[in-house]
Amino acid sequence: SAGLDLVGVFLFAILTLMTLIANLVFVEEVIYIYRKIPPSKRSILIWINAAAPVIATTSCIGMWIPRSTMFTDFTAAVFFAIVIHKFLLMMIKECGGQKLFLRRFEKGRFKISTGPCCCCCLCLPRVRITRRTLLWLKLGTFQLVFFRPVLMFLSIVLWTNGNYKPYNLSPDGAAIWINCFIGILTIIALWPVGIMFQQVRTILNCKKIIPKFALYQFILILSQLQAAIINILAMQRIIPCVPPLSSSARGAYMIQQLLIVEMFLITLISRVVYRRRYDDLEPPEGTPEEGDHNEQTP
Repeated sequence: SAGLDLVGVFLFAILTLMTLIANLVFVEEVIYIYRKIPPSKRSILIWINAAAPVIATTSCIGMWIPRSTMFTDFTAAVFFAIVIHKFLLMMIKECGGQKLFLRRFEKGRFKISTGPCCCCCLCLPRVRITRRTLLWLKLGTFQLVFFRPVLMFLSIVLWTNGNYKPYNLSPDGAAIWINCFIGILTIIALWPVGIMFQQVRTILNCKKIIPKFALYQFILILSQLQAAIINILAMQRIIPCVPPLSSSARGAYMIQQLLIVEMFLITLISRVVYRRRYDDLEPPEGTPEEGDHNEQTP
């Protein structure tokens, strides 16, 4: 960033200001959550709302300090792995917690023929909703939370030894194998969230679960798929090199700058969606109301 012209300095300044505003909006949202949201839901909502500001911040650091890109990308990826798990827990929590969820859907069945794993396998049987199947769904998202930091640590160790090069995707390099393994684990983690969303989207429509799920999907697509596409274009030299920047460096800059703008907008939209007042669900018949219901006020 030392050789920036006037336009480049102005662009960096605008993007840094966007990152700062996104973080200020998030801090204000955290204060609101602590004041208005019951303790049982605070942690989950803070994690989910933090996804966009954290990705914007890591992208901004990577933009100003290009050598830190590998560390900032890994940090954002590990953080979003936790958010995937928290989003699943939020849907259960919005149904009143695990006990009320199981009581509400005790005669229901999970539709497992959903994306991203089995959207084409319409012949798959529906699975009964029990404590065990709910545990399997939680483990499906938690495995990414556990394995992603392990793979991140392994990649950094190999990188310091010169064995891991992020842009070397030949079969002889470690990057292709680690990235493929992470991709498989991510797809497995997204499957339980899709299964749970199909189950609760009607009953949680009053809590605007569809816009919340859409925001979560946008963060996923923009931070993972968009970045992968631009990296592939850079490696194939479709994004040309402009000295002093190579194709891969220009691709990294494009990813970081796009993510800052996109996460800034998602942060503002999330504040509107999560800040609204939503009525609580009626408890299942024969169940006394619990004390941890949402008591939000606008």
